[in-house]
Amino acid sequence: MGQVDGGVRRARAAVREAIGGLGPGALVLVACSGGADSLALAAALAYEAPRAGRTVRSPAHGVRAGAVIVDHGLQPGSAAVAARAAEQCRGLGLDPVLVREVTVHDAGGGLEAAARDARYAALDRAAREAGADLVLLGHTLDDQAEQVLLGLARGAGARSLAGMPPARGIYRRPFLGLRRGDTEAVCAASGLTFWTDPTNLVPSAGPGPGGGPDSAGPGPGGPDPAGPGEGPPVPLRSRVRGVALPVLEQVLGPGLAEALARSASSLRDDADALDALASDLLERATVERVTGDPGPASSGSTAPGRGRPEDPAAPGVVVHVALDAAVLEAAPRAVRRRALRGAAHLVTAAATTARHIDALEAFVVSWSGQGPAHLPGGARAERAYGRLFLRRVPGAAPNPGVRSGPVRRR
Repeated sequence: MGQVDGGVRRARAAVREAIGGLGPGALVLVACSGGADSLALAAALAYEAPRAGRTVRSPAHGVRAGAVIVDHGLQPGSAAVAARAAEQCRGLGLDPVLVREVTVHDAGGGLEAAARDARYAALDRAAREAGADLVLLGHTLDDQAEQVLLGLARGAGARSLAGMPPARGIYRRPFLGLRRGDTEAVCAASGLTFWTDPTNLVPSAGPGPGGGPDSAGPGPGGPDPAGPGEGPPVPLRSRVRGVALPVLEQVLGPGLAEALARSASSLRDDADALDALASDLLERATVERVTGDPGPASSGSTAPGRGRPEDPAAPGVVVHVALDAAVLEAAPRAVRRRALRGAAHLVTAAATTARHIDALEAFVVSWSGQGPAHLPGGARAERAYGRLFLRRVPGAAPNPGVRSGPVRRR
């Protein structure tokens, strides 16, 4: 028996761990773009799926393995890239192999964010329709390092710097401990030809022998699942990948990507602990929570930058939250701000920024009678009688800014 390449062994071991808890007949889908990372993931899944459940004391029961390819139609030839990816997945023995075409609409948050939303929506639908237990994404340690570095450049908080989680819902990222060299080795060993997304390249860092980075890498707004057609070039991430990281490794020494990934893992543990404390604080501080329909005028409004309906008329949607300001004020700042962000998320589907949380915190720790603060998605916050009120406002136009009026309240 010939010796198996180290990258192949690592890839298979990572997938084996990801699917290890599944029972007989479970279905695992890999999100495949046709790039090196996701094709390597498809190859590793094809190898490990029939061997799932095998131990020294029991035979394998196996699981089913399939693939989903999302075509955004944002680049010329994207349909051919999707078809080639599907062909190679079928050649590996994956079944079902699903190709999903999506239409990307930029609702104000940028084309890349819209494409990411469309991908996840397509993957969610495909998983539901196929009855999949897990969906595997091909992000690597390199993607994680880039994510952390971009977060540092934005001055992001611990949750953002924690990078992409290995598991969330039905999604798994088995390759967060592997380098791109490992995935290219898997493709070479498996006889797979991978596609290189031209938007991931910069003039000083063209494709190396055999191709280049996978197109499934996360965009600046967050992690991206796989899919051909990333749209217009994203020079910032491309420069980080092709220029900044290599230069930093020359200056700081080798192992920078691994160090950034370790930092993300450590920060994720810290952020999880703080989030748990914040959840408890929010529960203790909440004195009133109202769910229901805030009125037809705001039904179906669109959250800025997301391109998806909020549907505030849906049953169980929170339209009003009242918090005890004294309980919030007594908490540590890091926990309090997380609790305030959680409260804001209850009444608006749109993302809040540090400025919004600053405005909410000012109601708690520096109350001087300031008027209401406007939150994204048409929500509003104000303080009265020792309580902080956050509400969905019927018929209000989404307003991402923060404004305070001269109204004074006790």
